[in-house]
Amino acid sequence: MAHILALTLGDPAGIGPDIAIAAWQRRQELGLPPFYLLADPDFVRRRARQIGTSLALSVVEPTAAETTFRSALPVVDIDVDVTAEPGRPDESSAPAALGAIRRAVADVCSGVAAAVVTNPVAKNVLYRSGFTEPGHTEYLAKLAEESTGVPAQPVMLLWSPELAVVPVTIHLPLKDVVAKLTTDLIVETGRIVAHDLRFRFGIAKPRLAIAGLNPHAGEQGTLGAEDLAVVEPAVQRLIAEGIDARGPLAADSMFHQAARATYDVALAMYHDQALIPIKTLAFEHAVNVTLGLPFVRTSPDHGTAFDIAGTGRADPSSLIAAIQLAARISAHSAQTVPPPYRSPLAGKG
Repeated sequence: MAHILALTLGDPAGIGPDIAIAAWQRRQELGLPPFYLLADPDFVRRRARQIGTSLALSVVEPTAAETTFRSALPVVDIDVDVTAEPGRPDESSAPAALGAIRRAVADVCSGVAAAVVTNPVAKNVLYRSGFTEPGHTEYLAKLAEESTGVPAQPVMLLWSPELAVVPVTIHLPLKDVVAKLTTDLIVETGRIVAHDLRFRFGIAKPRLAIAGLNPHAGEQGTLGAEDLAVVEPAVQRLIAEGIDARGPLAADSMFHQAARATYDVALAMYHDQALIPIKTLAFEHAVNVTLGLPFVRTSPDHGTAFDIAGTGRADPSSLIAAIQLAARISAHSAQTVPPPYRSPLAGKG
């Protein structure tokens, strides 16, 4: 069983290369698990010089990366010549970012890598290249289906030691949330979360706290009907299936310390309801984990930060946390052999 992690380049004009180099340089200090970087080796050497660091780099195939990791950063060549400069994406940016993702998924699906760790991409840069998926996560789900033949329904988990939270709807304008939020979507998200917390995180009976959509969880319908009509039936269905779920709960009182001690994960109804509390509590070290895939995928919980790319000022803390978490949950997954979860909503958008 592979123990090494496949780390993608991300957008080469962003801070992904910087924090990958910085993480590798701290490997001994932090006892990091081995990983290899999917990138253009010459580009990585240039970026190391730009951020003012000396770098031992070895161009390898994944099977040799684990033994190389201690003495040199293992780089697996993605066969894309990267010409992007820090903060300035160009025509090489999207092919490099996507090529690294495709190779990482192929490696983990074939058993060469234990998990995928992805550096940040810029969706607008991908869109200009003709990319048609809604985002990074959806692209991973598409590649997983192509590799395994099983449709996947990806779920975003933001994890930190202080808080784990899942947005049920993600990148939607607030005006569209009510139309997209359904009882079925909440139930299916809860099932996937409970399944992966059990089989990947080792939580025998995960406790799900489910937020209401409206202020005060709708105040019994006086502040909106959705909590009674949509959210509460979802909670009852989850309970009937044996999942430890409660709600709808008033979101404004779910995230203080005493409340967080009563659950393992919070399900929020929309993007900012989930991300504001975790970024307040754990901005530097929160990790984005994709549940519902047939492999482990983690990512730092921040963007490309074009404005500081190539300066040497990028903080690798979130990437380091993503690497550590990927190693931990992939090792647990290997021991428990999680059964595949087939979502009836997979592929339906």
